[in-house]
Amino acid sequence: MSLRELASLAHCSKSHIADLETGRRFPSMPVAMAVDKALGANGELVALADRGQRAVVWPAASLDALPPVKAILADPRRFIDGDAVKELRVQLEASKADDGALGPSAALPRVHALLAAVQHSVREVQPQVRRRLLAVGAEAAEFVGWLYRDLGDLSTATYWYDRAIEWAQEADDGPMQGYVLLRKSQLAYDRRDALKVLTLAEAAGLERWQLPAQVRVEVAQQQARGYAMVGEPMNRVDRALDQALQWLDEFENGRDNSETQPSSKYSRADLTLRTASCYIEAGQPARAAGLYQEVLQGKSLSRRDQGYFLARRAFSLALAGQPDEAATVGVVSVRLANATSSLRTKRELGRLVRALRPWAARPGPRELGEALRA
Repeated sequence: MSLRELASLAHCSKSHIADLETGRRFPSMPVAMAVDKALGANGELVALADRGQRAVVWPAASLDALPPVKAILADPRRFIDGDAVKELRVQLEASKADDGALGPSAALPRVHALLAAVQHSVREVQPQVRRRLLAVGAEAAEFVGWLYRDLGDLSTATYWYDRAIEWAQEADDGPMQGYVLLRKSQLAYDRRDALKVLTLAEAAGLERWQLPAQVRVEVAQQQARGYAMVGEPMNRVDRALDQALQWLDEFENGRDNSETQPSSKYSRADLTLRTASCYIEAGQPARAAGLYQEVLQGKSLSRRDQGYFLARRAFSLALAGQPDEAATVGVVSVRLANATSSLRTKRELGRLVRALRPWAARPGPRELGEALRA
């Protein structure tokens, strides 16, 4: 049976069925029931979806002692309480760990099931639980937006960033609203929309969001990148980077008393990497390549991020007129991109190949092109 035929029988899109097949999405109970019936699975797919959803909402409990998902969806007010919200946050942190180690495809099923629990339950839960549920839902939606961004699906990433802002607004979570504006600025960078990069970063930096110092570091750096992209003088870029460094010093020296979410893990290494990006945009690729190498020599990056920033370093080297070293670094990045299924890294490698076209006949660039095609 083709994907199109199955999608028609299950009353959903072909792409949705493909996402279920590859594990990028977790099925809702109605979809699971329709697919089960269409494939003649005699309830086995419904049982898998049922157990999977219950394992996400109550991961520490005995599955056999839990009510069926149908009962939970019929009366979420009875089953979703403050303890369940805490468990949802535990599952969200576990998904983030999966992403760092194994890539976005490994993290998506768990976090999509988490979002399904939020979306089904938020209309019916006790009022005192609703705001907490929306807050964790906003954080999960922001994370899913990041996963789809990494997979190269920028339209779906935009959808989830919009949901994250909507839920953060309803939960009266100012810091999360500011943080998602920052994420949308980064998404605009993927689209090479320079002016939107800058204006969204400036919006994220407004005082009303009460962002903690660690997030302010990232916002100031993103503003610097926006200034570089729109062609502002280098001294303005440097002033924004100096502001980012001041915020980082404030956090590291314990002068930030903020207890607000989100708790960004933005570090000095992160600032160095993003500063390198600013130098690329400002036309100083050799300086950028040196900063990338400084961080890559350490062991602070996940496998996925190591692959991505190797690709960024290789691109910097190509722009600086060092094609052989760029190709050598790029081949290593290809292996890590395959291991972690990071399409974001592969897009960056595509930019690298294009930058190496003047040297395409040399052995190194030719080997890189073959590795990427394979």
